[in-house]
Amino acid sequence: MSLLMRNHRVKTRYGGGFVQSIDGRSGGTLAGEPIDWFYYVNGVEAPKGAADTNLNTGDRVWWDLHDWSQTDDIPAVVGSYPEPFLHGIEGKRLPVRVECVEVASVACQTVSARLRARGVPAALASISPSEETSTLRVLVGPWSAVRGTPATHTIEQGPRASGVYARFASSGQALTLLDARGQATRTLGAGAGLVAATRFREEAPVWVVTGADAEGVGLAADALNEGVLRNHFALALEPSGTALPVPTAGP
Repeated sequence: MSLLMRNHRVKTRYGGGFVQSIDGRSGGTLAGEPIDWFYYVNGVEAPKGAADTNLNTGDRVWWDLHDWSQTDDIPAVVGSYPEPFLHGIEGKRLPVRVECVEVASVACQTVSARLRARGVPAALASISPSEETSTLRVLVGPWSAVRGTPATHTIEQGPRASGVYARFASSGQALTLLDARGQATRTLGAGAGLVAATRFREEAPVWVVTGADAEGVGLAADALNEGVLRNHFALALEPSGTALPVPTAGP
């Protein structure tokens, strides 16, 4: 909270523990839907108020004013990349493992190389069905192959369960993008990719670098770039390579 107030004009409520407005932009309602300020530290939604959150050197703090009509819990986002891989969570750097459907694939090697280029010593392995509650996992492969892991189950249940505003068809060959109200705005077919993150309770976040097919996974892997992911909850890729932030802005 002190960091925010040193750099912006802030109005608070509830004894100073709740941020109402930043630089004149206030929470409340927009087009009949609730909007408020939420904040993330190293790509993880903060579990407590800003006045009670201590920061560590290198932490990235992102305040976002958004519609929470679908969910007030978006537990992890990709928009602070290379966090949380670089500095971890609450001052604790966590082990990182890239798990791939095909370890020798170009997409798998791309993801591993991008992380290591940012100083992240990521282990490389085949996708495991077991959960690693204290390991940051990056799952790489077509959705039809990665969807069977427990970590991806909540994504299939929609944004209220995962905070991810995109859903693959049961076949894994089509990706539907949602707006902040949970309404479908468009569907991408062959060649579509997705970079997203989610988190279950206090476990380490899980990232997915996936797609409708190998081409889509390749596009998603290429999008693992700070400039491309910055300030996005998740990112879909058209077959042409065009990046589409999700939730979408609407039709």
